Amino acid sequence: MILVTGGAYQGKLAFAMSLPGREGQAFADGALCAEEDILRDGAVNALHLYVKRCLREGQDCAGIMDRIAEKIPDLLVITDEVGSGIVPADPFERRWREEAGRLACRLAARAEAVYRVTCGIGVRIK
Repeated sequence: MILVTGGAYQGKLAFAMSLPGREGQAFADGALCAEEDILRDGAVNALHLYVKRCLREGQDCAGIMDRIAEKIPDLLVITDEVGSGIVPADPFERRWREEAGRLACRLAARAEAVYRVTCGIGVRIK
């Protein structure tokens, strides 16, 4: 698995598509996709939005991602870092940030490579 993370609008998708063997890679859209879409594409963009949807729908996102990672060892995941900045007053927003951060940590632990992208430049941190 490869995990690409960084702040919003930092060029994570373009960076991920420039990785060797990933040119022309299709990505499931975390804001809209179902588990089947991620399985079909072998990659997901905006995992943090997928987590938000799972929480709203009462689904176990960590369990879903574990199943997907088992089926697709070379899974490519892109997620925004959502834990920085002002802590939201809304309890759901706080919970979402925590769940998204914990899932990113879980995926990073099992990933073969982790990249942090800033200004379109990816730095391998694992």
